[in-house]
Amino acid sequence: MALALFGAGAAFAAEVSVFAAASLSEALKEIAAQHEKATGDQVQLNLAASSTLARQIKEGAPADLFFSADEAKMNDLAKAGMIDPASRRSLLGNRLVIVVALDSTLRVKSARDLAGPAVRHLALAETQTVPAGIYAREYLQKIKLWDAVAARVVPTENVRAALSAVESGNADAGIVYQTDALISRKVKVIYEIPASEGPRITCPVARVIGGRNPAGAAQFLARLTSAEGRAVFARFGFTPLP
Repeated sequence: MALALFGAGAAFAAEVSVFAAASLSEALKEIAAQHEKATGDQVQLNLAASSTLARQIKEGAPADLFFSADEAKMNDLAKAGMIDPASRRSLLGNRLVIVVALDSTLRVKSARDLAGPAVRHLALAETQTVPAGIYAREYLQKIKLWDAVAARVVPTENVRAALSAVESGNADAGIVYQTDALISRKVKVIYEIPASEGPRITCPVARVIGGRNPAGAAQFLARLTSAEGRAVFARFGFTPLP
């Protein structure tokens, strides 16, 4: 069925609008290129913080698919009756890591070292609305470290901006997704947050009700959830979920 969907629209090229979390950028660009070649459709990627994208969809932005970095933003749209529940899939898993610039001499044996004098600025995605920042804040609260580091936090627009802050030296360290650390040649991972301590991170995708191209959305969703699509995500460090 998935193969049939891939080829069905080739003769009638159309545009598929995909609103997706910034952390998914590289993998989605590769999958989109494969999809365009196979179908002739044009995949338009709107990549930003999931909170920003969810707000845009609520305000009427023309999205066919929404791919969120957390379940909460998808749940918000579901409560508003704006996504097709039958199409929803929790497709990917991720984890948090602590990164520093490639030439940094900072050493971290545990997350508690972030409260030490060597870390004056800690880059996080915005901790009230952006999934990566919310995950990081909840983790730091869980290990009772948030109060000690909150004044050092440099809030950024999204997780990629937090990564950039570390790359540029504007932050001594940052907490980002493992997948973001893997795509950067300017940072290194100095601590992997254990799965037993960190938040459970899942990335859901669903078709947006009222999108301009529901057939195209179904085609692209089939590609994302196919073995080929999952293989691309795995290569970029995501954990494909059953």
